[in-house]
Amino acid sequence: MEKSQSIRAVIIGGGPRGTSVLERLLAHAAAAGRSVRLHIDVVDPFPAGPGHVWQPDQSRLFLMNTQSFYPTLIPQDPSLPAPVAGTTFDQWRLKQRRDPLPALSAGELAELAVLEATDFPSRALYGRYLRSTLDELLGKAPGGITVDFHETSALSVRPAGDGRFDVGLATGAAIHANSVVLALGHIPSRLNPEQRGLQASAAQLGLQYLPPAVPADVDWSRIPAGEPVLVRGMGLNFFDTMGQLTEGRGGKFVSNGSRLDYEPSGQEPLIIAASRRGTPYRAKAALNGYYASSITLRYLTEGAIERLAKTGIRPSFDHDLWPLLHRDALWAYYSTLVRSQPGAVPDAAAFLAALEEALQPHAHSAVNWEDSVESVLAVHVGPRHRLDLPGLAAPLAGRSFASRREHDAAVVEFLLDDARRSALGEDDPVKMAIGALHHGRAVLKTAVADGGITDESWVAGLRGWFESFVEGLASGPPALRAEQLAALARAGVVSFVGPDPKFGVDRKAGVFTAASPWVSGPPAMARTMVEALAPGNRVSANDSPVLAQLLSEGLVRPRLMMTPEGAPIESTGLDVEPHPYRPVAANGSVTEGLFVLGLQLSSAQWGTAIAAEAVQDGSPAYRSGQRTLRDADEIAAAILSRF
Repeated sequence: MEKSQSIRAVIIGGGPRGTSVLERLLAHAAAAGRSVRLHIDVVDPFPAGPGHVWQPDQSRLFLMNTQSFYPTLIPQDPSLPAPVAGTTFDQWRLKQRRDPLPALSAGELAELAVLEATDFPSRALYGRYLRSTLDELLGKAPGGITVDFHETSALSVRPAGDGRFDVGLATGAAIHANSVVLALGHIPSRLNPEQRGLQASAAQLGLQYLPPAVPADVDWSRIPAGEPVLVRGMGLNFFDTMGQLTEGRGGKFVSNGSRLDYEPSGQEPLIIAASRRGTPYRAKAALNGYYASSITLRYLTEGAIERLAKTGIRPSFDHDLWPLLHRDALWAYYSTLVRSQPGAVPDAAAFLAALEEALQPHAHSAVNWEDSVESVLAVHVGPRHRLDLPGLAAPLAGRSFASRREHDAAVVEFLLDDARRSALGEDDPVKMAIGALHHGRAVLKTAVADGGITDESWVAGLRGWFESFVEGLASGPPALRAEQLAALARAGVVSFVGPDPKFGVDRKAGVFTAASPWVSGPPAMARTMVEALAPGNRVSANDSPVLAQLLSEGLVRPRLMMTPEGAPIESTGLDVEPHPYRPVAANGSVTEGLFVLGLQLSSAQWGTAIAAEAVQDGSPAYRSGQRTLRDADEIAAAILSRF
């Protein structure tokens, strides 16, 4: 019998994840083989498709952290219902070069004219792709499907007593819906105690404090030219800050042979940068794909994960998973060393055979495998060619500096060496060790999802040390950014505080201060401070009205995890029951028809901030690559199956 009852679904969040749910609803409706009457409401104060982060009118200096070939909004899994429209970003890029949309701006056309598959697009252009794809989807929507967009905020979601929900909007209107999807994406977060203290001091002393924010939301003109500005954080948001305060103010980078120099405009502030490591994230290697093609995981494989699962024992990250990935990183480094630097190891064949034997996971051996590896290295590899894996993430560890000038010179040396290694791509042993970690990260995402490892090792291992370690190595900017930062330091536009900085306020002088215990001299001082950090992704510290309402009324709750000491702590994400992901209420019940997608799943999934990965010819198709799109597909199927 044909179902004719009308279904109404509300998607709260109109960015890429919310748009993915809409796309999957259209795909399932088209594949249903029957008439489906479905009304979809998308609620977001920002235009749907791009959402908050990817607005097409933002500065073109804000670049994506992945190349053109990487992202997609449209799934490529043949087991899922076929999309009604849309392509990957790279396919869209090529199409626009051949037959551009009339709505494309001059800036977009100029970027597309030179943008290649291995280049890093602007976030603005990716936002145009998202908007264009949404328009195409709406134009191909099956009959019986209607969509309304509400450019406002959702303030509340409450069960209505009839199996439905009432969604309250900031306009005062309410939507009565069968299903609600929380695809909230990046939401504001309350400041931590130290940040609140700095903000309060700024208000009292007439200073400027810019808290963590989406970079496109910041009014960079507030930072005065010619004055020092303290910038905390040297991850990806730092490079956005750097770009706005240099090129964004009319400065130019000029190539002088093999060297990049910076010509100031005179409108720049003096940027004084600080981070725990004292250096920025390492730059990405120059590769033709997202994964290094010369690297194939030998130890942390999907087969190894399946074998662990069959034991019936949840693995520990530090004890079971990291040792396998550590082996892969060692093999990637030394096999690349032998291939790219033949003179580094006298008897390469004997060395690789001995190393392979030492790396084998011998289940019944009492010998520490790392000791066995060290024994092999002692025989075959000189100290200059050894891999110091922990040292890669902390290149200045153990060093002291007599002045900030001396420390600045060391950072410039690090940046230029890192950029040189990036240019070597698959021929650099260090970048290939990092490449193995990058491959392994994709396997780990599947291995640790949905309780795949113990709470204790999630808290202390995966999130406790490995996450920041691997992000600093494998999530960095294009190599050009490292060269640009070195040029800015040489030009005197950027200086660095040093590792382990301590921030404070000198009330007598009326300035913010920052000092490193490893760098001698007076502290850095400035009347302006910028937190070059994204707002914290922690649901219990959120500043979202709808999420705060759901938490306060017990319809959702943060997930509790046990520390190694046996104490429960609140994790970053919501407590959910898979699949599809539905939030667990404060009383332990699960509300049917309420779904969660994206960043707020950070306690069930690892690496939720990374977009969906397009399938690339010749590259491994890890299951984690399009997991968000499969999650959206499960939600869409569940919404339609309820009626």
